[in-house]
Amino acid sequence: MNNQRSARDGYDSYLWYRSAAERGDPYAQFNLGLLYKHGRGVARDDRQAAQWFLKAALQGLAFAQNHLGVLYYNGRGVPPSDRAAVRWFRRAAGQGDASAQQNLALMYKKGRGVPRNDEAALSWCYLASEQGVASAQTLLGLAYSRGIGVRRNDALALAWLRKAALQNHAGAQLNLGLMYKKGQGVASCDRQALAWLRQAAAQNDPVAQRLVGVAYAEGQGVAADPPRAFAWLLRAAEQEDADAQFNLGILLASGRAGKGGGKDDCIMRDDEQAFSWYYRAAQSGHVLAQYNLAGMYARGRGAARDDARALAWYLRAAEQGAASAQFNAAVMYANGQGTPRDEVRAVLWYRRAASQGDASAQNNLGVMYASGQGVPADQRVAANWYARAARQGHALAQINLGAMYGSGRGVTRDPARAFMWMCLAAEKGEAAAITNCTRMAPAMSAAAMARAQELLRRWRLRQPAQVRMRGR
Repeated sequence: MNNQRSARDGYDSYLWYRSAAERGDPYAQFNLGLLYKHGRGVARDDRQAAQWFLKAALQGLAFAQNHLGVLYYNGRGVPPSDRAAVRWFRRAAGQGDASAQQNLALMYKKGRGVPRNDEAALSWCYLASEQGVASAQTLLGLAYSRGIGVRRNDALALAWLRKAALQNHAGAQLNLGLMYKKGQGVASCDRQALAWLRQAAAQNDPVAQRLVGVAYAEGQGVAADPPRAFAWLLRAAEQEDADAQFNLGILLASGRAGKGGGKDDCIMRDDEQAFSWYYRAAQSGHVLAQYNLAGMYARGRGAARDDARALAWYLRAAEQGAASAQFNAAVMYANGQGTPRDEVRAVLWYRRAASQGDASAQNNLGVMYASGQGVPADQRVAANWYARAARQGHALAQINLGAMYGSGRGVTRDPARAFMWMCLAAEKGEAAAITNCTRMAPAMSAAAMARAQELLRRWRLRQPAQVRMRGR
């Protein structure tokens, strides 16, 4: 009954607006256009909507000019034309229409219909913001926070984002929360960040939902609560937020206990569900999810072990530049896991990871050069790669480099340096290095031993800052 009355009222409105519009009333023409645009009281018809908006726009009605610009922008009822959209947005914006001012700002920001101009975008955005348009205030706040089109000013960024956030604009609440989280222009405060992020999350913003989930998982600004973390991450993940899907996979793969210790305070480990969420994130190109998914296939967690699929996912992550994935792909090629053995490809991936500073890849690349696997043997190049890994504290590289100095392969023979590198590896508990140090010490001259001790002393003096960084 109510639906019938509503339909009747809509049709009556259509008849009234139609009569007035045909007599030339611009407001009736505009409202008739809205009825056609939304299909109220009449069948939806974008072409008719555009025609009536045009009639009102030509009479100078700013509302109609802005709506006509939107139709040209989206190509609804008219051929798509950014230039026409800009022309109508500009006419409406010049009359003070706030929506048109924001739309014109976006055209300048995107460089659509006009050359891209961040300063022009900012000026139009400012006019809309002054009229209280929350979305424009958000854009203005982001421009100030990032220094786009204006000198960066965190205080003004906070002010404009807060104005929009108080109008319940989810994007402003999200970005205001991020500023508190990062301590940008304000003292870092996880609790204040979480307060704003919760408001955006409640409006179904997937990024905010994910960040709230992470806060509950890690105890940032709130007591750690794995079930709540799961609930928020799930809401974001179901909206195809790849980072949330990845984090959900981590939560399920590890299991997480809350501080209470009870069943209701925990997330039980579930490899199959973790695998499923990693897979969804990996399919959308999430590099860390691709890496973790490959690891699940390699270890047979959540799915049957499948080295070929593990390699395929390592390669997808490796192509995106993930050094750990590049290293693992190289190992699989070198050992013939999931693929025929291919030392040339192994060297290629070791080199890519090694060039990014991966110490294990640097060591293994040294091994390939030392033994002539996949490349012509070159002891000097091998020693160079061992040295790069050894300087990062890689124990096996330190043993290998020590052996090179001991035998004079690829480097000038130097018993003191050989002993120094072996000692450093021995301090990490490497049995081979301990044995070598025990064997080497009696054969060294007093001068060589003194020099080795001096080299060790200098090495240790350089390490404290690096150790502190790793401990964070």
